[in-house]
Amino acid sequence: MTKPAIEIIAKGLHFPEGPVELPDGSIAVVEIGRGRIVRIRKGGKQDVLAVTNGGPNGMALGPDGALYVCNNGGFSWEQEGDWLRPVGLAPDYCGGLVQRVDIATGEVTTLYDQCDGRILSGPNDIVFDDQGGFYFTDTGRVREFYRDHGAVYYGKADGSSIKRVVFPLLAPNGIGLSPDLSTLYVAEMETARLWSYAIAGPGVVHKRPFPSQSGGELVIGLGGFQRLDSLKIAASGNICVSTLVTGCITVISPQGQLLDQVWMPEIYPTNLGFAGRGLRDAVVTLSLTGMVGRLRWPEKGLRLQNQGTR
Repeated sequence: MTKPAIEIIAKGLHFPEGPVELPDGSIAVVEIGRGRIVRIRKGGKQDVLAVTNGGPNGMALGPDGALYVCNNGGFSWEQEGDWLRPVGLAPDYCGGLVQRVDIATGEVTTLYDQCDGRILSGPNDIVFDDQGGFYFTDTGRVREFYRDHGAVYYGKADGSSIKRVVFPLLAPNGIGLSPDLSTLYVAEMETARLWSYAIAGPGVVHKRPFPSQSGGELVIGLGGFQRLDSLKIAASGNICVSTLVTGCITVISPQGQLLDQVWMPEIYPTNLGFAGRGLRDAVVTLSLTGMVGRLRWPEKGLRLQNQGTR
């Protein structure tokens, strides 16, 4: 396991996730526990960019310069010492949604809250293609005696259409596209498995036959007690997956080789995003302790939008 030097650039946040570098070089993160998006400026100064309510989660810059946010609908919370952690549905939970946020004004617009007449349960992570649309995971929601199945959806950025792409999945979380945009990667949180799907067209994937339950091809399954969260793709094609409990970023080759596990200073490094000149820095959300860290990454990353052109 690699142990790099990490600079803490923000503290005091309520379960931050979804780090995105904005055009001015500042970093936007969501605070799931406060239902809002915060901008972190140089020197650690924070200001509220927008209030989404619910539970803003994964986030990406769209080709129009707006932020697109997966909102899981909100959690109830428990404080355990220095840790703030989600423990169930928010009292006012009524479903999840995908939102568009104007960076200049903070205006929040709901793009999608259902698909084919069924509400979205818990939108989580998002990635744009180069066709004016985006893939996003819906992790599903855990209730007292049962849980919703998870899925992958594809939506147009203008709010005109949404469709289900992959179903069912067990708590799908991280999602990303290969550098040539030909492969979709999906990380299942509870099984600690990374799946791949060959893309046939916008929002259409080739599916493998039984016994694959969702049509995916297994890239790797991590052993032991580990949970997979968000993921990002490096320019090399390596998949960088936030790994809970172990407290690291797991680096996996497209062929399924575990290349490294990069140590983080807490057990819930939920999200990472590439930033800085040449996209050589990684910004990581340390959610239980409410911090955001920044470190030099050993290889160049890819952006979340129109990855094949970067």
